[in-house]
Amino acid sequence: MGISIWQLLILLAVVILIFGTKKLKNVGGDLGSAIKGFKSAVKDGDDSKQQNKVAQDSDTSVKSESVKKEDNV
Repeated sequence: MGISIWQLLILLAVVILIFGTKKLKNVGGDLGSAIKGFKSAVKDGDDSKQQNKVAQDSDTSVKSESVKKEDNV
């Protein structure tokens, strides 16, 4: 009941006849650059989350130090 290799080859031939090899090459390149952009955006998002966490941790430590100084006064 699965798709055989011959059916896939016929489907590929029909797609090439309809769109042409140049247009398929452009679509492949566009898809590749879109995936690369998505991966870099996800990586940048993870980096910014880590930076925000570090900034929040440093803000918390600065606030706790200022509270300790006020308590000593």
